[in-house]
Amino acid sequence: MLEELKKAVCEANLDLVNKGVVIYTWGNVSGISDDRKYMVIKPSGVDYDGMSPEDMVVVDIATGESVEGKWKPSSDTKTHLELYRRYREIKGIVHTHSVNAVAFAQAGMAIPALGTTHADYFYGDIPCTRELTEQEVMEDYETNTGKVIIETVDHGGYDPMAIPGIIVKNHVAIPGIIVKNHGPFAWGKSPANAVYNAVVMEKVAEMDLKTLQLNPNSMMAQYVLDKHYMRKHGPNAYYGQK
Repeated sequence: MLEELKKAVCEANLDLVNKGVVIYTWGNVSGISDDRKYMVIKPSGVDYDGMSPEDMVVVDIATGESVEGKWKPSSDTKTHLELYRRYREIKGIVHTHSVNAVAFAQAGMAIPALGTTHADYFYGDIPCTRELTEQEVMEDYETNTGKVIIETVDHGGYDPMAIPGIIVKNHVAIPGIIVKNHGPFAWGKSPANAVYNAVVMEKVAEMDLKTLQLNPNSMMAQYVLDKHYMRKHGPNAYYGQK
């Protein structure tokens, strides 16, 4: 069942290790089937070393129940499900505890758009959610983590996917977010693309931390952000090869 998706999700999980954004069992990648009925996700607490597609777990999107796999699914499964149910554009989700992005999450700060590397991928600051309440944590922590991400994206007027050419006031293309005191979640048009966005998020977080140490008042002009984002993602984009 969903053998190609299992392979893609497994490869994406292993790529997190190769890119240096996870160690031990810190993180997970999922992908959704084309009919959006099933999610494939990394098993809970299983080390990346020796992981294979056969270790991936298939979960029913509607019920949240595991329908195939020898392991329990990731403890973050309910968070992934909330995002897939809300945003049909998302086809892959990544959660990590990468050091620099987590530093911003623990500080309760957005990752600011300070340079053109950031602007090439994220149109604006990468937001940080509010802290979950005690009741939200105790009642259904993982589901409510998904809900607070959705709350932040929807109430902030963010576009959860980088839709080419659509940039209006208070409508910002952000393929990722950080959860206060927790860490980053990224998404994309495939599991591999979600990993790509997670790696970029970690790198721009690292750049920001170093930049803010040198100049706490650092900022980037809006027209520079516009230019770099639009030349890569806008209707008249000219970055790369056609």
